[in-house]
Amino acid sequence: MYQRLHLEDQDEFFRVSTGKLPDLELVRDIVNQAYERFADDRTGAVADYIPALARVSPDLFGISVVGVGGSDVGVGDCDHMFSIQSISKPFVFALVCEAVGAEGARARIGVNATGLPFNSVMGIELNADRTMNPMVNAGAIATTSCVPGKTAEEKFRFIQEGLSRFAGRQLEVDEEVYTSEAATNLRNRGIAKLLEGYDRMYWDALEATDIYTRQCSLNVTAKDLAVMGATLAGGGVNPITHERVIDTRNCRRVLAALATAGLYEQSGDWLFEVGLPGKSGVSGGIITIAPGKGAVSVFSPRLDEAGNSIKGQLISKYLSERLGLNLFASQPEPF
Repeated sequence: MYQRLHLEDQDEFFRVSTGKLPDLELVRDIVNQAYERFADDRTGAVADYIPALARVSPDLFGISVVGVGGSDVGVGDCDHMFSIQSISKPFVFALVCEAVGAEGARARIGVNATGLPFNSVMGIELNADRTMNPMVNAGAIATTSCVPGKTAEEKFRFIQEGLSRFAGRQLEVDEEVYTSEAATNLRNRGIAKLLEGYDRMYWDALEATDIYTRQCSLNVTAKDLAVMGATLAGGGVNPITHERVIDTRNCRRVLAALATAGLYEQSGDWLFEVGLPGKSGVSGGIITIAPGKGAVSVFSPRLDEAGNSIKGQLISKYLSERLGLNLFASQPEPF
């Protein structure tokens, strides 16, 4: 086992990566090119195991790019409302890191990738930490159980207000989606009870699952997600409201966990192709975050077998390459 390094008091040794988004007009041109290039892709299908999501038009498609300085480019259905679903996970994890500290959150939840599907039960049994990481359902429900509050209502209010600060506007629950998911979330309830048996839940298991379900039912747009991602990209400061949402040190912890597990069992392929922390949701959203630069958000409900938006993946790779966002890209220094 690797020794865990504690670097909270060594910030003077950290340097922020340099670079910024290209000129706004170039960004707009490239985003429009991406939209036109992939608009006719009809592969994949909407999530049909949640009745409310099964009724969504599969041809909705929007792209939003928001820079850490507040620049904003959008095309297509970037203002269409949809439920945030699993894209809520990194932001709730960020709020918990603020509440209990990054080390406390890691001790309770874990940060290692599983290589298994997002709702895996086998992963709980095979992993010594049980919860694994905050991006899969087991870790996400445990994360939600760590949220401050004496009652379920207080806990959900903390989440709703926190995610609204990330988005820069008040987010509301889609009650139809919540009701639909609450009636079909038996697997998540089972996961939570299993974790409770291993002492890895920090609130009543079924109440925590219900809070998590409501959290996933908050309505956002692609623009909202891009603003939320740009807040993490910009050291915790919302680029629109200029409010500090979380501490800069916690941003890099969240982005590290996101990079290794945001696309579940496809996270390695994602990082290999896109080179950025990213997160998907079964309603069709995908967000990619370029630290120090901004965020790209795509909404397209057609999913692959792992539950990730197909157009979202294609667009993310395209924009990462053409906007110079890939964290691992470099070129030789001229002699």
